[in-house]
Amino acid sequence: MPGLSKGNIVTEKQAKVQIAILLDTSSSMNGLINQAKSQLWKVVNSFNSAKKEGKVPFVEVALYEYGNSSLNLTENYIRQIEPLTRDLDEVSRELFSLRTGGGEEYCGAVVSRATKDLKWDSDPGTYKVIFIAGNERFTQGPVDAIVASQEAAQKQIIVNTIHCGNEQAGISGQWKTGALTSGGSFAIINQDKAVAHIRSPQDPILLELNNELNGTYIPYGNKGRASAYNQAAQDTNAVKNASMGSAVQRALTKCSTNYWNAGWDLCDASKAEGFDWKSIEKKSLSKELQTKSVEDIKAHVLLNQKKLHEI
Repeated sequence: MPGLSKGNIVTEKQAKVQIAILLDTSSSMNGLINQAKSQLWKVVNSFNSAKKEGKVPFVEVALYEYGNSSLNLTENYIRQIEPLTRDLDEVSRELFSLRTGGGEEYCGAVVSRATKDLKWDSDPGTYKVIFIAGNERFTQGPVDAIVASQEAAQKQIIVNTIHCGNEQAGISGQWKTGALTSGGSFAIINQDKAVAHIRSPQDPILLELNNELNGTYIPYGNKGRASAYNQAAQDTNAVKNASMGSAVQRALTKCSTNYWNAGWDLCDASKAEGFDWKSIEKKSLSKELQTKSVEDIKAHVLLNQKKLHEI
């Protein structure tokens, strides 16, 4: 398989990228959430062409929401939705379930939480980054936001800030200072403006290949069927945002090594070094495979891996 070391075996030495996305879900942020839904796959794909020591890095994504009045005041209106994970379908599912509501937006508190709570890799070669987006002052709340950015930088975590508004408001609201403090970048967006996607003749072909790709996964284990269903649901969600390019970007992600489903897909799980084929609970497999021998199951997995590679 492309991008994997030792043939079909995944090793821990593969380069890694860790991304924490912190989203303001207060009342005025519907547009931001919609953009996050549409741009998740594009963000992941931006690392598909990157290489470290000749290897394509894999991506882990964490997700937080902050500033929603439905969240706990004692937690500074912050919720960790997903820890750092490679299960991108689960991140997508959570993004599509987000709802906005009034509240207080405490950027410093959520940056501090993400810095302290997540299992950031200690390897200095790992690219670690926080993206925080919102529209109120960066310095609101009980935790000093600039100090929080400095603490992130001490752990070699870059803080990129995205202000939903005009540039001058972002600068005066200290969003730029917060980014520069950690060596990060400051950006502004119009959260209510739809992301443009220029359609190409290849788009319908890519989507057709994506449907073929789904036939190569082999659900197994106690998460298998539910995760396969969620995969299909996230395909549907991406199609709903096809005008923003989500469906095409998701298809490209699924063709990369960043789309990793070892927790429920036998094709990915079997690439792990030391995978125990005899540990598979056959009752969790499809009826077609339940009566097969271990050797027959291995052969079926290899055939599907080949199909995936061809697609």
